[in-house]
Amino acid sequence: MLQPIYNAPTPETAPAAVAPDPLAFLKVEPSDPDKRPEANLEDDTDTRASRRVLCRECLHPVTREQDRTEVHGAHQHTFANPSGIVFTIGCFRSAEGCGAAGSPSDEFTWFQGYSWRVAVCTGCLAHLGWLFTTASGAAFWGLILDHLIFPEN
Repeated sequence: MLQPIYNAPTPETAPAAVAPDPLAFLKVEPSDPDKRPEANLEDDTDTRASRRVLCRECLHPVTREQDRTEVHGAHQHTFANPSGIVFTIGCFRSAEGCGAAGSPSDEFTWFQGYSWRVAVCTGCLAHLGWLFTTASGAAFWGLILDHLIFPEN
């Protein structure tokens, strides 16, 4: 009978395997941790709460209609990425239900002078758009309109 050169672990002595988180690379950072949607529900009036814009995937509050803003003269823009995928985005001053993932990039930016980071829903990690920032600190969220649910008028 062959003798092992070393003592290999047995099922009883092997450490329990920990499955890596496949999404750990995202390192999602909330846009403003003090403005989490669930923290602000108590002080909202029914009118403000009813104007929330939601993630289409999980219904998590993402932003408010009152946070719409214009960039380069318009709220809504349509662009294609280098792969030819077309996105129609809306610009928002804040998006408390979004987190920015990855490092800022200025490659293929749609807005001159702005770097971008991927924006994901903090409720389900669905891709919702991009956070655009400048070196001087100006920022806005470009959110994919088809990935959101807007309140009815």
